[in-house]
Amino acid sequence: MRIARHRIVSTLRERGQQARADWVERELPERVDPGKHVGLLATLRLDPADLAGAQSP
Repeated sequence: MRIARHRIVSTLRERGQQARADWVERELPERVDPGKHVGLLATLRLDPADLAGAQSP
């Protein structure tokens, strides 16, 4: 399972976390592996299950 980076960025921007969204855009790959980036997602208070619509094949 991979999560599209733009979904993470959109979620952060909706929360008003512009600086974090900008950082994610610069630093993370286009498709984010939640297993590899589990710590970062936890720090950003993002649950991969909540981003289910962001999965890509």
